[in-house]
Amino acid sequence: MQVRRDVRLADLTTLAVGGPIDRLVEVHDAGELVAAVRDADESGRPLLVLGGGSNVVAPDEGWPGDVVLVRSRGIQRAGGRLVVAAGHDWDQLVAHTVENELAGVEALSGIPGSTGATPIQNVGAYGQEVAQTITAVRVYDRAEKTEERLSPAQCGFGYRDSRLKREPGRFVVLEVTFVLDENPRSRPVGYAELARKLGVEIGDTAPLADVRAAVLELRRGKGMVWDPADPDSRSAGSFFTNPIVPAARAVDGCPSWPAGDGHVKLSAAWLVQHAGFGRGTRQGNVGTSSRHSLALTTEPGATADELMAFAGRVIEEVREQFGVTLVPEPTAVRP
Repeated sequence: MQVRRDVRLADLTTLAVGGPIDRLVEVHDAGELVAAVRDADESGRPLLVLGGGSNVVAPDEGWPGDVVLVRSRGIQRAGGRLVVAAGHDWDQLVAHTVENELAGVEALSGIPGSTGATPIQNVGAYGQEVAQTITAVRVYDRAEKTEERLSPAQCGFGYRDSRLKREPGRFVVLEVTFVLDENPRSRPVGYAELARKLGVEIGDTAPLADVRAAVLELRRGKGMVWDPADPDSRSAGSFFTNPIVPAARAVDGCPSWPAGDGHVKLSAAWLVQHAGFGRGTRQGNVGTSSRHSLALTTEPGATADELMAFAGRVIEEVREQFGVTLVPEPTAVRP
C-alpha cells in the first residue's frame, strides 16, 4: 500500500472539486483494500473509499482522515462468467466483453469509473443496467467486520439504487461477478435513440462492436465520455435521475416512459431545460454542459458548494414549475 499526504480530492474526481486529503492510501488488490479499511476503522479515522471519482461531489474542506483509492485490477473468466476486481476500469471491462463476444453490457460503453461502483448505483444507460447481469457482489461488511458474498436479491437493486447505496459506508465492494451471453450479437436493443442510431427496431439485436461504437458516439456528442481535453466532460454525467411519478402526474409535453404499477418515468433533461436551464447555462464557475442540459459541469476555480447551490436552484425551479422533485445522482460526500 502507498500512503501520500499531498493530494486533493479535486485531483481524483471528474468534477475536479474538493479539498486536501489527510491520508491517501492506494491499494492494489482485495486484501490490501480490506486491510486499509480495517486500519482506518480501528484507528477511528474517517474513511472515504474512492474508485474512479466519477460519481462524487467532494467537499471543499477536504477529508480529515483516510481516502482509500481502489486500484485493484483483473478479470477472471469461465465461459460467460466474469469475476472482476473492484478497481478495474469499467469501460475497459466493457471493451473486453465486446472483443470477446460476450453480450449484456455493451450499451454501458463510455461510462467513466470503476467496476466496483457499478452495483452501488446500479449503473445504467441506453436500455441496460448492471443489475441485469450481476450475479454476486463480494464485499467487506464494516458493521460485521466480515467478508460476504451478496446475491442480487441481497443487493436490493432498484432504479439507480441498491442496498449498498441505501446503507452508505457499510459495504466496501471487493469484486463483482457478471454472467453474460456468449454471443457476437447484442442483447435486444431497448432504447429508441440507440435503435435509431443503429438503424434497427426496438427489440432487434446488432453486432456488439456496432452497439459499442454507436453508444460511444452518442455519449461523446453529449460530452459524456471522460476526456481531460474536453471541458464538457468535467462532470458526473447525468446529474439528476429521471423522476418516476404516478401516471396522473405526468407533465404535459415532457417525454415519458412506462415505469410499472401505474407510474411513468419522466425525462429529467426536458424538465431541466424547460425550467430555464438549457444547455450552456452558466452561473459563476458552474452550469449545464454546452451539449446536454442534464450534465452539470465545472470550470477551474469551481467549488463543491457553488455546484450544489446551482443544483439546488435547478431543483427548486423544476419543483415550482412542474411539481416534480429532481434527485441528484452523484453522491455529495461529507466528512
